[in-house]
Amino acid sequence: MRPEPGQVLHFSEDPTITRFVPHVAATAQQPEAYVWAVDHTRAPDYWFPRQCPRGMAWVTETTTGEDRERIIGAGCGDRVHAIEFGWLEAMRTVRLYAYRLPADRFVPFGGGGPESHAHVATAPVTPLGPPEPVGDLLQLHAEAGIQLRLLPNLWPFWDAVVASTVGFSGIRLHNALPRR
Repeated sequence: MRPEPGQVLHFSEDPTITRFVPHVAATAQQPEAYVWAVDHTRAPDYWFPRQCPRGMAWVTETTTGEDRERIIGAGCGDRVHAIEFGWLEAMRTVRLYAYRLPADRFVPFGGGGPESHAHVATAPVTPLGPPEPVGDLLQLHAEAGIQLRLLPNLWPFWDAVVASTVGFSGIRLHNALPRR
């Protein structure tokens, strides 16, 4: 489930949204109101239940061979997503929807270029059509060649990731189990 050219996606468990209005998210680190969306590269970051804590890591041009093997794993592709065992059932059963939105209403957020982790709009946006069921999230990961790692606790993995040379993103980490 990825956007087509000229589109960005917004993922939601709510299939009834007819218009996206800018708002300040509860977890926002900035005061501006936005409509949030993601592009082709960052869409897999949202193949999860909304509240699911996840740590994601991928190979970049500056990733060392040692970090690639240690974090991603030998022969395991270029990307890994990690969640805690307690979220597996939600991964299997959540009904997630993708809204296709016109990309020309959005600007990159988070550094621009490859550092951008999202796209934002400051005016209301109407979806290009009805929301599409995303389907089996485990299958999406498999088809994209992204390993999905199940862990008893996310923090040891996350600490290793942020101290390495891989690219990374963490979402909803405040929902992870406490550090051991």
